[in-house]
Amino acid sequence: MPEGDTIYRSARTLKAALAGRAVTGFRTVLPHLARVDVDTPLIGRTVDDVVSRGKHILIYLSGDLILRTHMRMHGAWHLYRPGERWKQPGRDMRIVLATDAFEAIAFRVPVAEFRTAATLERDEVIQALGPDLLAEAPDLDEAVARLRALGETPLGDALLNQRAVAGIGNVFKSEICFAAGLSPHRPVGALDEAAVRRVLEIARQQLRANVPDARTAALAMWTGRRRTTGRAHPAQALWVYGRAGAPCRRCATAIQMVKQGPDARVTYYCPNCQR
Repeated sequence: MPEGDTIYRSARTLKAALAGRAVTGFRTVLPHLARVDVDTPLIGRTVDDVVSRGKHILIYLSGDLILRTHMRMHGAWHLYRPGERWKQPGRDMRIVLATDAFEAIAFRVPVAEFRTAATLERDEVIQALGPDLLAEAPDLDEAVARLRALGETPLGDALLNQRAVAGIGNVFKSEICFAAGLSPHRPVGALDEAAVRRVLEIARQQLRANVPDARTAALAMWTGRRRTTGRAHPAQALWVYGRAGAPCRRCATAIQMVKQGPDARVTYYCPNCQR
């Protein structure tokens, strides 16, 4: 499930593979992208940069063209050498961006559009994003203020609000609440500033722990498992997520699962450790 850590890793890997190289091929099944390619061809442009913003990936091309994609629940970018067999079926392909060294394939990506620097600056979705916890120096003061402004919204739902803070998804939501010892049902506005800041610090720590060091990150998409417990064994990687009915790793109380918010997103928690 793509969350902030997944998107950050994908953007960094795409940058390592594509940046500085000329586009040698472009294909898409999305008519609105194909129309732009016909009017202002991508072939011959250079990939200048690839960055993540929350759960968005922005691919900057020369000539003031930016490809924005959002993975939602099931989208993914893959990298292949020219001629290498894809690991996903061709029917799931949405975009192919090729250079002489790599093909970047977007599979099942539901949101993709071209922007210029000016239109991206006016893009309401991007501009409304809260501070990105994987940024070099996120504005935690702003994130604290935005979260507390959500008032009666349960903490579990508030952490998923990308307008408050960008990058947290369903897995980390449950893990962060557990690590903070806070019920996901507690209204975020009932927490004082210090408590909200501690939640965000835990969130940043967990996200960063799941992003390999840039100096050692291989030129391959992440294939490991998320870890929040610090334990290496896959069965012990997470505190509560996906463990409904299993004993809490701290107190042995059975982990509970509920559905929260208008989208009925699942939340896992320990009713004893997170009263």
